[in-house]
Amino acid sequence: MKIAVTAEKPTLDSQLDPRFGRCAYFLIVDLDDGSFEAMENPNLELGGGVGIQSGQMMANKGVRTIITGNCGPNAYKVLTAGGVDIIVGCSGIVRDVIEDFKAGRLSSSKQPNVEGHYDPSAGAGRGLGGGRGGGRGRGLGGGGRRR
Repeated sequence: MKIAVTAEKPTLDSQLDPRFGRCAYFLIVDLDDGSFEAMENPNLELGGGVGIQSGQMMANKGVRTIITGNCGPNAYKVLTAGGVDIIVGCSGIVRDVIEDFKAGRLSSSKQPNVEGHYDPSAGAGRGLGGGRGGGRGRGLGGGGRRR
């Protein structure tokens, strides 16, 4: 069975990346033989739809479970439609998270755990003013959404 863990670097000793769609790497682990593939995320720099693109890519790679920190609604829909389980709220060293999964200490999520366009590195305070600058809430502030 293949699982994927979002990671900051291409090694099992890396920190888990809390972002699904914009993670730096996907570490795809084959639990049957212990091998893994470190895959740089080609969707990292896309302007939008990264969760959808990353979700489709993982489903096409035969991944059965995603382990990450956060997963938004669009990625969640794509993954579940592709038969992929999602485990959110994880952090720490990738190798340790995989061991927690294998020991049955992690549970699948029944829903996304963040709103769309979530980026924990964006910090608080972005989009002040309700996204009204630039006309109809579509200005430079991204409509007040956190990215």
